[in-house]
Amino acid sequence: MPSTPCLQIQIHPQTPQQRLLRQAVTILEEDGVLVYPTDTTYGLGCTLTNRRGVERIIQIRKLPANHQFSILCADLSEIAHLARVDNRTYRLLKRFLPGPYTFILEASHDVPRTILPKRRTIGLRIPANPICLSLLRELGRPLLSSSMRLPSGDILTDPDLIREQVASMVDLIIDGGILLSEPSTVVDLTGSVPQILRHGAGDPAPFLPT
Repeated sequence: MPSTPCLQIQIHPQTPQQRLLRQAVTILEEDGVLVYPTDTTYGLGCTLTNRRGVERIIQIRKLPANHQFSILCADLSEIAHLARVDNRTYRLLKRFLPGPYTFILEASHDVPRTILPKRRTIGLRIPANPICLSLLRELGRPLLSSSMRLPSGDILTDPDLIREQVASMVDLIIDGGILLSEPSTVVDLTGSVPQILRHGAGDPAPFLPT
């Protein structure tokens, strides 16, 4: 857990300040755990190589050790680096991302084995949120992410309430205002046809059988 007090900073929701983004990136690069806004719920995350950070997130959310995390990417090229993406899948991803969807794809060998469950699939998304996208671009690499959901099942949408609940367990909370309480829609693209695994903020209609 953090040895220094948790910081909480407000970043402009449309024009994120570079100096504040840099502050957040420094904490991530020093193996910190952050709470940050996405286009759905608040996210709780760290860099992919931060093994201790992954353990901390598991402890905060009381998750099973083999929990399958999502990975947030800045663009499609990062997704293509982490997953097997054929032309048909690429066109589909380009149509719906950035947006409130998480797509399940076959993982490439570039995904650290420590964050994969036994199956070789991974959930990837590009959030349509200026703060989150700017943070990812400033960092220059993807983030491992989980919704800011308490072990009770409640999703926290107010940054002040998040601070009350988890300030002692994270290093930075980025205040992006009050967000949705609905997570992303999860779509499995590993089969011959898309399959909805979770109905969420993204419209599932384009992926349902006609």
